[in-house]
Amino acid sequence: MDPRPDEPLLVLRASAGDRPALETLLRRVSPALHRYVASLTGPQDADDLVQDTLIQICRKLPWLEQPERFQAWAYRIASRLAFRHLRRQRRVTTVALEEAAVGDIEVPPLPVAASALDHLLEHSALSPASRAVLLLHFREEMQLAEIAAVLDIPLGTVKSRLAFGLKTLRAHARRP
Repeated sequence: MDPRPDEPLLVLRASAGDRPALETLLRRVSPALHRYVASLTGPQDADDLVQDTLIQICRKLPWLEQPERFQAWAYRIASRLAFRHLRRQRRVTTVALEEAAVGDIEVPPLPVAASALDHLLEHSALSPASRAVLLLHFREEMQLAEIAAVLDIPLGTVKSRLAFGLKTLRAHARRP
């Protein structure tokens, strides 16, 4: 995930109030953030979460100290919002399951993956934490140190989540 050569300059200009520079930055980062967030939370919530991410970027951009780290910083914001959403959703689902009878629960349709990688990364056996690491590493092609910065976790945790995610996928691939 190498930033474009003009990205740090755009960040500085946007931080100083240059609206066209800000719009260019947001337009560039938005598709990748959308793919990432949609893979974590599902496509139905991705638009709202990416919009919230872009709002946070606009608000907090003047405080970004390292303009060359803009992409990692944007992914960190998106990750935090996505994980917060997943935690809330899990609480709501738990309450709903307690109130509903098992026969009343509707099974959501399975999403159609565009590629084998997408299909693997959407596997339900993956935890959101492992899925985030796998998405950033394989789809966004980030180095492990960059992933640690994005998710604000130690490098060792990134490595163990990557290993656990791969082990989980291998185990489920072997099942009939």
